[in-house]
Amino acid sequence: MNLIDALKITGQYCLPKHAISRLVGKLAAAEAGSVTTRLIQLFINHFGIDMSEAVHEDPAHYKTFNAFFTRALKAGLRPVVDDPLLLALPVDGCVSQLGDISQGRIVQAKGHDFSARELLGGDAKLAAPFQGGKFATIYLSPKDYHRIHMPLDGVLESMIYIPGDLFSVNPLTAEHVPNLFARNERVICLFDTEFGPMAQILVGATIVGSIETVWSGTVTPPREGVIKRWTYPAGDQEGSVALLKGQEMGRFKLGSTVINLFAPGKVTLVEALKNLSVTKLGEPLAIST
Repeated sequence: MNLIDALKITGQYCLPKHAISRLVGKLAAAEAGSVTTRLIQLFINHFGIDMSEAVHEDPAHYKTFNAFFTRALKAGLRPVVDDPLLLALPVDGCVSQLGDISQGRIVQAKGHDFSARELLGGDAKLAAPFQGGKFATIYLSPKDYHRIHMPLDGVLESMIYIPGDLFSVNPLTAEHVPNLFARNERVICLFDTEFGPMAQILVGATIVGSIETVWSGTVTPPREGVIKRWTYPAGDQEGSVALLKGQEMGRFKLGSTVINLFAPGKVTLVEALKNLSVTKLGEPLAIST
């Protein structure tokens, strides 16, 4: 690791990441007219964002930076695989790691791993169904589309908010901060599916102003430092949350990472996906076994 990268990592341990994230969240939610439009245009230019994909291409359409960052894509732009045996990628992004949950461990980067139990808030009962299963970790960069969708049809069983740190989740940090995804703030969504249980985990990061789900709205902030749990009725009961493959399930206001966990013997990750593969929402993620 060179000196500049070392300083970037060391600085993250020292900076008041929660305070910075609160400030950025407030700024991103502010309606500042031409200042907001200028900021959005600078962001588009810096990251090379293709606004022709957005429903609203003109930066001036967006009253806040958050509205721009969670912009919708044009209909049909990300077709979802219709084969019922195929699971779909949940986001645009880049594969950080994927593979087997071996001896309860999930690979974070070369030389780093963490336990599924830690990721799921230390709950051995929640982690047990995923022992020996599969995982996929996808990083969303600032230029990506930041709505999160379902890989397959599912009925929501529970949602758990785990408070934590707010380290960056970019590749450099993943390579050098131990237990990164199991120490950062995260929202765990557990679904019952025809291919067994699935966890879709939305990981917070530095300057992520908010994590939202379509059924509950904003989950964080506030950041109260306590674990919160919600349970939901089964699919045939009033108040249940049933989502279809490809349907939106959540959003990041500023970017982060999505981790999926699958039960053993249920799915095989498609061979075309490797570490650092670019992902597009709706393309194949896995196939039923």
